[in-house]
Amino acid sequence: MTRSQQIAANRANAQHSTGPRTEEGKQKSALNALRHGLTGQIVVMPTDDLQAYRRHLDSFNKEYDPEGATEEHLVQSLADTSWRLNRVAALESNVLSLGATSDDAMENAMNIAQALESQSKALANLSMHSQRLSRQFERTVTQLRALQKERKFKQSIELDKLVSIIKMHEAKGEPFDREQFGFVFSNQQIRLHKQAQTRECLAEEAYEYRQ
Repeated sequence: MTRSQQIAANRANAQHSTGPRTEEGKQKSALNALRHGLTGQIVVMPTDDLQAYRRHLDSFNKEYDPEGATEEHLVQSLADTSWRLNRVAALESNVLSLGATSDDAMENAMNIAQALESQSKALANLSMHSQRLSRQFERTVTQLRALQKERKFKQSIELDKLVSIIKMHEAKGEPFDREQFGFVFSNQQIRLHKQAQTRECLAEEAYEYRQ
């Protein structure tokens, strides 16, 4: 058989392949297809709401307010892991509701029990993915918080230096170009840091007064 004949034969066979025929087989096939959304590189599946994902990502960016490529990468990872965890929960809910097809409560309970037994492997796989993703989420949160804590500590030291220099130049009536000396903080960052210093001084004075 030539290559072209083999391709034609494969196409003909494909026309006769209808996939799983039983309801249970169709359910397993659907779960297998969706399961790849938990491990692959594609986070947003074709069936997902892209706008919902973008709102989901925005909520993480607002919460963690990342600075720099590394922090942005970690926040992206958190959002993606959380999105996949939500998918696990949805898939588990689908499995648990497979038997709920009747209006009779007793019949539904029996059907759900049978569905649970028949889908025990799918549930076990989903539980495994949920645990893996939860551990990944916790590790990423720990890494991000440690990185941000170190970054904010260094920024605080640099801002202390900058505010001291600014005050010194203001006392002398001399202009000061902070960017010329390597400081890249915004006016808002400097203002907020000055306010924080003032609050700390007032708190220390109040404490000493009470003593």
